[in-house]
Amino acid sequence: MSNRRAFIQKLSGSLLALPLASTLDAEKIILNLNKEVYEGPVLKVAILGLGSYGTRVADAMQACTKAKLVGAISGTPSKLTTWQTKYNIQPKNCYSYDTMDQIKSNPDIDAVYVITPNSLHKPFSIRVANAGKHVICEKPMALNAKEAKDMIDACNQNKVKLLIGYRMHFEPKTLEIVRISRSGEAGKPLFFQGLCGFRIGDPTQWRLNAKLAGGGSMMDIGIYAINGARYMLGEEPTWVTAQETKTDKIKFKDGVDETITFQMSFPSGATASCLSTYNMNGLDKFYLNMEKGFAEMQPSTGYGPIKARTNKGELDFTHITHQTVQMDEMADIILNGKKPILPVDGEEGWKDMKIVDAIYKAVKTGRKEMI
Repeated sequence: MSNRRAFIQKLSGSLLALPLASTLDAEKIILNLNKEVYEGPVLKVAILGLGSYGTRVADAMQACTKAKLVGAISGTPSKLTTWQTKYNIQPKNCYSYDTMDQIKSNPDIDAVYVITPNSLHKPFSIRVANAGKHVICEKPMALNAKEAKDMIDACNQNKVKLLIGYRMHFEPKTLEIVRISRSGEAGKPLFFQGLCGFRIGDPTQWRLNAKLAGGGSMMDIGIYAINGARYMLGEEPTWVTAQETKTDKIKFKDGVDETITFQMSFPSGATASCLSTYNMNGLDKFYLNMEKGFAEMQPSTGYGPIKARTNKGELDFTHITHQTVQMDEMADIILNGKKPILPVDGEEGWKDMKIVDAIYKAVKTGRKEMI
C-alpha cells in the first residue's frame, strides 16, 4: 500500500507540473488509481437512437464500472456498422427498428436506453418492456402525462424497471444543495428560480418539429426548471400559471414554443418562477432562497463542470462526466435495488409531465391551472 501511495504522489507531482489540460488528466488518473475494483454484477446496456446524445452516453459509458455498452439499435445501418467498430459491439447485439423485438431472446442485453425524439419515447419504451428488458428513457419521458402513465403500466406489467435520464439527480453539487434545503440548516425553502435556455440553431432539426418534439423549449430545456423546482423545494406544486412569448413565427411554428415563463405554488407557501426559451443564450441558472441562506448554481444543468455556491461560500466537488455517474448509479438501482437520494423512476417522469401538461394548458387559458 505504501508503495502504491508513493507512486500516486510521484505521478501527481510530475503530471501537475504540466499545463492545465494535463492537470485535469492527472486528477482523472489519480481518481482511477484510487478507485476500488468493482466485482459485482454489470448491467449490459443497448442504446436505441445513435444520434449526438446517444454517442455522448456511449462515450461516457467507457469509464463505467457497473454498466457496459453491449448493443445498439438504429434505423440507420451505417451507424450500426460505425458503432460496432468504435465501441467493440458484437454484430449479433445490433438491431434495426424493425428487428429490435428480437432482443427478447438475447441474454447479452439487460436494458435498453431509449434516446430518440420525444414522440418515439413511448412506442419504443413499450416495445423494450414487452421484450422483457429494463427501460431507461431520456427525458422528457413522453409527450404528455397519459403517455407517461402508459409507459409505467407497460413496464409494471412486464415486471421490468423504468428509469428516466435525470443525470442531475446524481450530480454532487446538486445533491449538496438538496441536502442543505431538506436538512433545515438554512431554514425553510421559500423561493426557487430556474432560468433555462439557449438560442437554437438549425430550423430543420427535430426539436423544432411539433410532431416529433411535442412542443418546443419546454419539452427540451424547460423540463430542467420544472424538475429542479421540485427537488430543490422538496414538494410537489399545487398550481401553475404560464405565459408564452413568440417573436419568430416562421422558425417557431404552431405547437413549437419559443419562450415560456411560468410560476408555481407549493403547499408550504414556497413559490417558483421559471423561464424556458429557445431564443436567449446563456440561461442556465438555479437560485434557491431559504430563511437563513441561499444557494445558486450557474451553470446549473449543463454537462459540466457545474458551478455552485451558498451563503457560506463555493461548493467544491470533483467533476466526473454526468452520464458516467448516471449509468453506474442506474445499474446499481436495477441490479442491486439501490435507493437513490432523488428518484429517477417512471413516477418521477410522470410527475414532471403532469406539470408540463398544466403549463401548456395555462398558456392557452390564461388562468391558474391546478395540478
